[in-house]
Amino acid sequence: MREFTSPPLALAPPVGGLADVVFEHAQEDPRHIALGRKDESGQWRDVTAGSFRDEVLALAKGLLAQGIRFGDRVAIMSRTRYEWTLFDFALWAIGAQVVPVYPTSSAEQCMWMLYDAEVTAAVVEHEDHAMTIATVIDRLPHLRGLWQLDSGAVQELYDAGAHLDDEVVHRHRRAVTPESVATVIYTSGTTGRPKGCVLTHGNFMYEADTVIERWEPVFHSRRGDEAATLLFLPLAHVFGRMVEVAAIRGKVRFGHQPQLNAAALLPDLAAFRPTFILAVPYIFEKVFNAARRKAEKEGKAGPFEKAVDVAVKYAEAVEAKAWGTGPGPSAGLRMQHQFFDKLVYSKVRAAMGGRIRNAMSGGSAMDRRLGLFFAGAGVQIYEGYGLTESTAAATANPPERTRYGTVGQPIPGVTVHIADDGEIWLNGGNVFEGYLNNPKATDETLHDGWLATGDLGALDEDGYLTITGRKK
Repeated sequence: MREFTSPPLALAPPVGGLADVVFEHAQEDPRHIALGRKDESGQWRDVTAGSFRDEVLALAKGLLAQGIRFGDRVAIMSRTRYEWTLFDFALWAIGAQVVPVYPTSSAEQCMWMLYDAEVTAAVVEHEDHAMTIATVIDRLPHLRGLWQLDSGAVQELYDAGAHLDDEVVHRHRRAVTPESVATVIYTSGTTGRPKGCVLTHGNFMYEADTVIERWEPVFHSRRGDEAATLLFLPLAHVFGRMVEVAAIRGKVRFGHQPQLNAAALLPDLAAFRPTFILAVPYIFEKVFNAARRKAEKEGKAGPFEKAVDVAVKYAEAVEAKAWGTGPGPSAGLRMQHQFFDKLVYSKVRAAMGGRIRNAMSGGSAMDRRLGLFFAGAGVQIYEGYGLTESTAAATANPPERTRYGTVGQPIPGVTVHIADDGEIWLNGGNVFEGYLNNPKATDETLHDGWLATGDLGALDEDGYLTITGRKK
């Protein structure tokens, strides 16, 4: 098959901007738990929709008071933390554009992104980041402000805008449309300087609303079991950003974890107890390997490997039934699966917080057997594929018929086309506007609305995509 389109969902067309839902949710139910954040003692505290709205509004007023205007670009250089999300929505509320910067970026990398985007102000996490920018500040003629999170930047801005009327923010917010630019995300590519991908409010709305609706089992709460996710992906990456937007829009309790090492991540998973996570395959490999090492230390390596085999066979049987090629797990396999659920699988889930049911994976290919193991252990992983230029996911495995080892079908409203040379082309409401200040690169990548990804792939007879390589 050379081309496959997933029909769009019957969603209301996007209107306004990304910050609107913060105010709408607070109006609907100010006591709804919107986020979780750690206090100074390391305990998770709830943040209500009303409180988050008030914080966004206060910060937006502070940004206006400090001279940030509609259309200005503001950089954020930080690890994944609550304040990043707060700044994102405050900046979007006044029509400003966010330029995310990885916390590990060098001074030269920072210089290029801030210079090319004509950034007027920057938010940094700590003094090291401030010093990184300070070394190149003489080459940044547009930079007028620098705020440091660990030095009280948020309170400083609250105080600066306290005298302004709320209506000043709302006037800016009402001027934002789906066509307004939300963010410019720099992507490294293989050659030359990083290119700034221009993504609109509409790009994120389309992507987030489609994913929330199509993957309803992941994002929607059950009675007595509220949906929650802990974000540990970098917010400088489009995948992390999409999770942030989808969680807020989907009323999913949402927390931040800045560290990817197991010593920091696993205790927070246990404390926050997400119902789903979004991660790269590396994270699932770490969880699996940690479980295997624990079994080996306890002298239970043999039973663990048997449990893995049973989980894989169980998931394969479920997969075959979904595709009409098998009857599903046999009675004997179900009995073995039930036995190992108590012995092994429940402990794997417990290591991820105990409530986890689903996960979404992207960024690189996941081993088919690993995906089958987690599915058999009670954590359904939906593998997908996308780029910064496609506002994260362009394809993903659907809830009802996962095909392990593939990156799924196009998300609703998206078309995947395989060119004559095998290159994957994409078309849909999630495709970016182009590269900032780089018409040549834009013309090489966008062709009448089609995004030439540079990746090679193949579609099977059901429209499931497999990535086969990278175009030379």
